[in-house]
Amino acid sequence: MLETALADEHKKLGASFTDFGGWNMPVRYGSDLDEHHAVRNYAGLFDISHMGEIRIKGDAANSLDFALISKLSELKIGKAKYTMICNEQGGIIDDLIGYRMAEDEYLIVANAGNREVVFRELSARTKGFDVTVTDESQDWSLIAIQGPMAAEILQQQVDIDLAQIKYYAIDAASLSGISVLLARTGYTGEDGFEVFVSNDQAAKVWNLLLESDTQLVPCGLACRDTLRLEAGMPLYGHELSLETTPCDVNLGRVVRHDKGESFSGSALGLLKDSTPKKLLFGIRGEGRRAARADYEIFVAGAETTIGTVTSGALSPTLGYPIAMAMLDGSLGLEIGSKLEADVRGTKVPYEVVELPFYKRGK
Repeated sequence: MLETALADEHKKLGASFTDFGGWNMPVRYGSDLDEHHAVRNYAGLFDISHMGEIRIKGDAANSLDFALISKLSELKIGKAKYTMICNEQGGIIDDLIGYRMAEDEYLIVANAGNREVVFRELSARTKGFDVTVTDESQDWSLIAIQGPMAAEILQQQVDIDLAQIKYYAIDAASLSGISVLLARTGYTGEDGFEVFVSNDQAAKVWNLLLESDTQLVPCGLACRDTLRLEAGMPLYGHELSLETTPCDVNLGRVVRHDKGESFSGSALGLLKDSTPKKLLFGIRGEGRRAARADYEIFVAGAETTIGTVTSGALSPTLGYPIAMAMLDGSLGLEIGSKLEADVRGTKVPYEVVELPFYKRGK
């Protein structure tokens, strides 16, 4: 398995590791619950260097409008947008964040397991444009600091006013003399930043941040998963796949149909006004028994399954079971619809609720 530039730091901290997208990543350093609560109540530090970074230069705006489902040409320099790359049938190859770095330059961040296919697809789809597409994933480390105190902790180390970096924006900065990019993005439902830094400076940045505040907690992938689930954020391989379209996961709004010809435009246009055969829902359970991924879901009192859980857990913040589930789109399920989950042979009551399950206070 691949290792990030911070692997030795994680080992020093006693992390447990897991295979994630071909990378040997820290899953936890101690208690999953403690790490989760640290992010919700103070701040946590994550190594997310397994993510991919792909740079497009030249006629990048027009080429990305063609290649992706959104209209990135509308982004101002220093701003970001959540988007997706889909195949010709509208199936999701990956969900991405696109940053406009200059008039003719974008940085695309892809999921670890999809980096190579995203790079190939972007290279192929932009051949008709005057652009260069470069996979810079081996050059960057990416460190996320997330939580209500994240900005205050980071501000002590950087030379720019973080209040000037709004949500889904990016800027260059010096972090204790080290050149970095700071993006106000994240995957936890909390305020925070993702710090792009060269591999040779990653350990120094990691330790500078950890040592700057004794309450800042190193966090692994286990709590990142419960945090993003509470925030209703989809994960590729669970909610997102080649078998799902943006409409299936309630993200049809991300698709722009007014940008002329695009790679997936025809398929997504046909899907726009049709009822999805399957649809992603947020559901809430009773008691303490959580429905996990692949558990079957039923209409209350019925014997025929209407779909399966894509992600589920006992919410550490809320104290009750929550899940996202891909269910029959023709049933017209609404907020409050009564369901049941088969939890290891026992039917447990669930109901449809609004996503996200958790929303941070302003």
